[in-house]
Amino acid sequence: MVVGSLRQETEVAVIGGGPGGYVAALRAADLGKEVTLIEERERLGGVCLLEGCIPSKALITLVELAATAREAAKAGLTFENLRIDPDALRQWTESVIDGLTRGIDGLLKQRGVEVIHGRARFDGPRSLILENSDTAGIDFRECIIATGSQINELPPAYDLPVWSSAEALRIPEVPDRLLVVGGGYIGLEIGLVYAGLGSKVTMVEFLPRLLAGADSDLVDVVVKNCEKKFESILTESGVIGVEQTSSGFAVTIEHQGETKKDEFSQVLVATGRKPNTDNLGLETAGISPNEEGLIEVTPEGRTTVLHIYAVGDVTPGPALAHKAIREAKVVAEVIAGQPSAFDNQAIPAVVFTDPELAWVGMTEREAALRGTKVNVGRFPLSALGRAHTMGRTDGFVKIISDPESHLVLGVGMVGAHASELIAEGTLALEMGATLEDLMVTIHPHPTLSEAIMEATEVAAGSAVHVHAVKR
Repeated sequence: MVVGSLRQETEVAVIGGGPGGYVAALRAADLGKEVTLIEERERLGGVCLLEGCIPSKALITLVELAATAREAAKAGLTFENLRIDPDALRQWTESVIDGLTRGIDGLLKQRGVEVIHGRARFDGPRSLILENSDTAGIDFRECIIATGSQINELPPAYDLPVWSSAEALRIPEVPDRLLVVGGGYIGLEIGLVYAGLGSKVTMVEFLPRLLAGADSDLVDVVVKNCEKKFESILTESGVIGVEQTSSGFAVTIEHQGETKKDEFSQVLVATGRKPNTDNLGLETAGISPNEEGLIEVTPEGRTTVLHIYAVGDVTPGPALAHKAIREAKVVAEVIAGQPSAFDNQAIPAVVFTDPELAWVGMTEREAALRGTKVNVGRFPLSALGRAHTMGRTDGFVKIISDPESHLVLGVGMVGAHASELIAEGTLALEMGATLEDLMVTIHPHPTLSEAIMEATEVAAGSAVHVHAVKR
């Protein structure tokens, strides 16, 4: 451990340079605050940019582009010698990451935010000590904790050179046979990338179905496509043994009460993530995380120590970059004395599979668990002109509403570009839209966005482009 000799003072100290941290720093600086951002890594951007959201989407985009090019043969567009070069793909992904990190550096510099590299730890309610830094410590008036999350430690059974998601996204190789342990969004997204690169992929999931948080009718469309691209999908299954061999790994899998052994070139363990709140000295500052290691905060982002705030993956709620970004802006505004609070009605969730899956607000599953009566309107993309012109008619959009007030309660969709379309559903929930609001909003034709309007008409019993539902 290296500790510098100089201490500094600042109005606002931000710990962490990910989406929550650097956005908080930028917004606070714009509002006239003196800001110092402390980041342990050499580059800014956090997990999302360096080893998560951005590299995975870069890889997914290229793999899907290749698949689209092959599918285009049905429409008369053919290519010769179409192939993916893993080395070039690796370099291109790194260039995307590098360009974005340099962009963040430039924004912070232009705003006058001082960036210090090192590991920060509280040594009091208004001070930080820095390790592996030229600066010994920082005294602050207010502090924002934005340290994000990290991959869960692998169980002892995996004390072998298997892949985590971060390692898999570097494309160290394209294994002939890849076992993906975990059927959540990380496992599915990376599994589809490697299937597109040529690996034979087997997925093992402990639960009865994949993507347990989403409605099953949406997930079924994704699973149907995955079954075509994967070698096999084993639900209600678990890995009970892994041994390294000369050619890879011998894995013992228990599937629905039966045990079998199989050989794989590589194993990817998508074990989820945990908040980075260990070894931060929180107890020294007077903050106690909950049993999950999360820091409870008020709608203004304050911790139990009112001049210390927390945003992003270290706080309760979904660990999503877009949630962290909104929280970061709220906290910066509160610190600057502005009336602000994280009072958002909806946080969209997106899974970048093929096809994409997205939802926001109440799901049918949640409504059933609560005993809430809802009205659901579904519109298949197979009835949408733009979907046919793209050759992507798989999927549908559904609108969930209150049967009496017709208030939109939730929106779910699966299909091409669902990640882009879900923003309209999020806006509908934020503004308290009714079915009427969405129905009378003119959607451009021919576009995929029309499916939202069409699903709303189905929910309202006034569908034009599908057979009317008898009520």
